[in-house]
Amino acid sequence: MTSVAPVILLAAEKESAEVTDWAARVGWVVGLGLFVALVYWLMREGWKWRGTLQSDLPELPGAPEAPGPARLSLSGRYHGSTTAGHWLDRIVAHGLGTRSRVELTLTDAGLDVVRPGAADFFVPLAALHEARLDKGIAGKVLTEGGLLVVTWAHGGKEIDSGFRSDHAAEHNEWVDTLNDMINKTETEGAR
Repeated sequence: MTSVAPVILLAAEKESAEVTDWAARVGWVVGLGLFVALVYWLMREGWKWRGTLQSDLPELPGAPEAPGPARLSLSGRYHGSTTAGHWLDRIVAHGLGTRSRVELTLTDAGLDVVRPGAADFFVPLAALHEARLDKGIAGKVLTEGGLLVVTWAHGGKEIDSGFRSDHAAEHNEWVDTLNDMINKTETEGAR
């Protein structure tokens, strides 16, 4: 037969709840807040430093007065620009690293990139080198072929810019049209 007395004694002895050490808890919260602020500040300084390193990139061209009729237009997102062939080497100079909404318009003069809330720029047709479908660019990875990547030259540097249409089915038409225009320009330039 088991004894019930030890169980009753344990139940009868009530202990008070532990008192929270508020000073230690506040210290940890403040320390964590300072750590997060330090990490954020270091990331911001790294972004500014990258911009300083890329300061040799000239100002981005603006759209011409009369670019001609639109061949294609696209509404979607601009995901950033990188050094061509290096999808993780983000370019931040002149606002090229700022993600934003975008309105793309392709004309016979080139590619007009209008970004509400960020700096607009224009890529002349002669500066365009290639258009392709890809799956990622610095800071954004999508399914295979989910990103329209346009390679262009500016200031002696080749740049990949990533765009995503609100209607991804438009990407193939953009790639075909851009590459046809680029090939036609190169053929005419070789004559």
